[in-house]
Formats: sequence, C-alpha cells, structure tokens
Amino acid sequence: MKPVFYLAAAAMIAVALALLLVPLIRQGRRQGRPRGVFVLALLVAFALPLGAVGLYLLIGTPVALNGVQKQPEAMSIEQAVAELQAHLQAEPKDAQGWLLLAQTYASLRKSAEARDAYEQVLNLQPDNTAAMVGWAESDSIVREDHRIEGRSLELLERAVQLEPDNQRGLWLLGISQFQHDRYAEAATTWRKLQPMLEPGSAVAKAVAEQIAVADTRTGHPPAPQGTPVAADGPALQVQVTLAPALKDQVKVGETLFVYARAEQGPPMPLAVARLDAAALPATVTLTDAMGMAPQLKLSSAARVFVGARISRSGQAIAQTGDLEGDAGVVEVASKAPIKIEIDKVRR
Repeated sequence: MKPVFYLAAAAMIAVALALLLVPLIRQGRRQGRPRGVFVLALLVAFALPLGAVGLYLLIGTPVALNGVQKQPEAMSIEQAVAELQAHLQAEPKDAQGWLLLAQTYASLRKSAEARDAYEQVLNLQPDNTAAMVGWAESDSIVREDHRIEGRSLELLERAVQLEPDNQRGLWLLGISQFQHDRYAEAATTWRKLQPMLEPGSAVAKAVAEQIAVADTRTGHPPAPQGTPVAADGPALQVQVTLAPALKDQVKVGETLFVYARAEQGPPMPLAVARLDAAALPATVTLTDAMGMAPQLKLSSAARVFVGARISRSGQAIAQTGDLEGDAGVVEVASKAPIKIEIDKVRR
C-alpha cells in the first residue's frame, strides 16, 4: 500500500502545483519572459519539499534544491539553466533571476558558480539575507578547509541581525564560532535555533547534540535539553613521541596538533586535539566530540589517516618548518593504541 499511497500523494502535489504555477507561466510568457525562467521555477517548486531535509542534514541548512524532471514541457534542467543565463545576460539587474540561478547551482553542487551568482544578487540587493547565507555556505564548500571566516562570517552575522529567525544563518554562524574555538558562543547561537525546529526531529536532535559538544568543550556539563554524544562512539588512542634528533628544535609556546582525517575526502580533520608541545610525550584519545565542524565526525569514516604535527605558528594549517609524524591509515574501529613519532620537518 505504501508505494500506491506515495504515488497518489505525489500526483496530488503535482496537480496542485500545476494549477497554481501553469497559469503564472502562461501569463509570464505573454509578458515576454523566457520559457526557461518559469520552467526552472517549476522545477524548484517540485524539488524544494523533497530536497530541503536532505541538504539541511548534509551541511546544516533548511533549504535545498534537487532538480526534479517533472515538468510541463520536455526541457532538461541544463536547458532551463541555459535559458535563465541568457535571460540574465539580457536583464542583468534581475536579482530574483540571479538568486534562482544561484540556488540551482547550489543544488547541482556547483558551489563556485553558486557563489558567483549570489555575488550578483548582493551587488543588486546588499541586504538580501538569502544571498548572504548562500554566499557564505557556498564559499565554505569551495574552500579546502571548509572554514567559515572573513567575509563569510561577516555576511552571516549581518544576515542573522537583519533576520533573527534565519535558520540556515544561525546554524552556519554557530559552525563558524565552533571552528574558531568560540564554543560558548556557538552553543548560544544554536540555542536560538532550537525553538524553531520540530521537537524530536532528526535536525533538532543533531542541534542538541552539537550544543552538548560545545558545552563540553567549554568545561560545562551538557544542558538538560541536549542529547549527549554517544559513549560507544569511536575512540582512537594516539600515543605521540618526539624523535630525539628533533628535541632541540621545539620552542616554548609551540602547539601540538594530533588529528585524524578521512582516508578519502576533504582534508579537514574529523577529529583534532590541540596541546602545548611541551606536553610531549603525550597520549590523546580522538572522538566524535573533537571534530572541527558538526557535520564531519570520526564515525563518518571507516578508515582515517592519523598524524601529529608541531606548529611553529600555532595555526591548524600546516606550514613549512613544522615538525610532523604519522601512523598512516588505520581503522576507525581500532582499539589498539596508535603510535606516532614526530620525526620529520615539513619542507
């Protein structure tokens, strides 16, 4: 019965959307608007309810566009995008057209193109909160380290100031604060988001979990409404030593990073510990609570590369002259101690 029910529900949604949108499309065509703009709008209208939850869970946003091929005319998403691009060349001041193009690029995972299109919206409408948040989100995906800082952070702060109930803006702002070790601020930001979410939903649980992690990082116990991180999650015990030949090269105040990143995927660590290099030799346990971003966790990978680095600058990004060592790739489920000797100088 479930497939029949879903098909019937989908058909009713399609009919309702057609009754609402097709007359608008016809009217727009009579006014000279290109067909692609309205076909793309119809595609987005069908895709939005289906894609929103998926993209929110993936990168922490409540809006997504997954192209759906159900349309009144036999036009592909690529053709519709091409017509919209042609329209924008003729009408470059159509802010809504640029916004639609940006959101469509984002749904197609063309983040650099999406960021450029959001830029066009901001040039026309500097206070467009959807474009602010979209630009910041796209920029974080394009960056190798996925950090939200600089202009992205400024846009998010401005967006939530103008629109305090902007769910995507609050979520991404909290991620940025978390990435910059501002855990108390991240927890406060996410607590503003909590009342806007459906109680008991997967998104609400994920936000509560991240609040608990942030509270733990600040030295406070998780808030009563938080969902604590599972105690049975992965835990990699890493034992780090320094090669005798390099002991004289370590200076007071330098920082030791112990990290695990996915064997295949973005270079951003799934778990990282930061210590004073003077603590060597040291033993660290890497867990899900030590990720740099809430959506990237140790438990999300089966195998990880485990390494250790003494940073001269104190920055998380490796630089020439840092001292390094690694244990290669290990299973996340491994219970045996992982031994690393820092024995190389980064060139």
